[in-house]
Amino acid sequence: MNKAQLVDAVAAASDVSKASAARAVDALLQSISDGLKNGEVVSITGFGNFSVRHRDARTARNPRTGEAVQVPASNLPVFKAGKALKDAVN
Repeated sequence: MNKAQLVDAVAAASDVSKASAARAVDALLQSISDGLKNGEVVSITGFGNFSVRHRDARTARNPRTGEAVQVPASNLPVFKAGKALKDAVN
């Protein structure tokens, strides 16, 4: 399912226009992004948790040449599914 299909599903389920559903989906995604940017954990009960993990700088190897390459430190967004979502999928 892509974003357009998600907007269609939200519009159909909540009986609102596609434009209103698109604004709601965009607001939800923006709120999650803003929370992660601020270092917060975004927890949606029954669905899961969005958080940020820090990855330290490290030295890696180029598999083709064997040359050592420095990989800079970075922050990664992480999603951990909640029990209700896991149960729904299984």
